[in-house]
Amino acid sequence: MRRNGPLALAYHLLFISFTLAPILVVCAVAFTPESYLSLPTDVWSLRWFRAIADYPEFIRAFWQSVQLGALSSALAISVAVPAALALARHRFRGREAMMALFQSPLMIPHVVLGIAFLRFFTEIGLSGTFVGLVLSHLVIVFPFALRLTLASVVGMNPQIEQAAASLGASEGVVLRRITLPLVLPGLVSGWALAFINSFDEVTMSVFIATPGTETLPVRMFLYIQDNIDPLVTSVSAAVILVTVLAMVLLDRLYGLETLLIGRGRDDS
Repeated sequence: MRRNGPLALAYHLLFISFTLAPILVVCAVAFTPESYLSLPTDVWSLRWFRAIADYPEFIRAFWQSVQLGALSSALAISVAVPAALALARHRFRGREAMMALFQSPLMIPHVVLGIAFLRFFTEIGLSGTFVGLVLSHLVIVFPFALRLTLASVVGMNPQIEQAAASLGASEGVVLRRITLPLVLPGLVSGWALAFINSFDEVTMSVFIATPGTETLPVRMFLYIQDNIDPLVTSVSAAVILVTVLAMVLLDRLYGLETLLIGRGRDDS
């Protein structure tokens, strides 16, 4: 295999540095002892991390975002599996139109979706409810779950399923013991990408969320409208730390390659 040259390595280094620089700056500002946004120079402080405890709204909003992201992503995956199997295995009239419909939330600005959902949920009595928030997030994360699930289904060898069926396995057994394990990397990747987009969504959620259903991005957005202090940076740094620890834990327990690629640690 041809190795990357010095120019390619330098380009990758610059690209990674450009990507990580804003994250590192936010984390560094979180340790300032000052009451305004500044990079600490000589003195580093945990003042703003301790201040998170004085604002339980952030902690409550964090768990709200986790529950919302997990539930909407799980629902998206449960709908994406039969949709991906139908789109990948069959040719029928309206297939392209159905695919375009499933991907349409990617083409609509989230501010338009937010106004539309606000009006719709008000009409049916779901305005300001957690159910309405889940349904709206389901719509915007479903395309991500579908694309990765569909890619996994298309790349699967159908002869494996046919061999199981020829040996007497029912359709339910084939789906449960053959199909789903083979497309598991696509399901996990689709769930993870859907969760990230749900957790990070603010433009649409700000129209739908109420004081009882605020997500963490919405709570942070509302906070910085009236305050200019490093509290939001400490919350961001804490979320980044939790994410890194979760990824390390998953890698230690299962291996990220096994979950996301379908290849074990010892596979060549």
